[in-house]
Amino acid sequence: VAQEGRTKLQARRPSMDQPVKLAKVTKVLGRTGQTGQVAQVRVEFLDDPSRSIVRNVKGPIREGDILMLLEWEREARRLR
Repeated sequence: VAQEGRTKLQARRPSMDQPVKLAKVTKVLGRTGQTGQVAQVRVEFLDDPSRSIVRNVKGPIREGDILMLLEWEREARRLR
């Protein structure tokens, strides 16, 4: 559902006032999806290196990449 006065694409795009956290990919744990397009990765936050979580990432990814996380509280379920 598009917000009033905004297109669908603009409604999904993060606004400048929405907080983000930067996280570095420390390990690629595996790939999932029908064709392997989603990777499960362990990331560590740049502002708190002692904290790390597992996230699902769509598209090409490798160790050392920096992710901008719009939502950083939720952790992905482990692959089986």
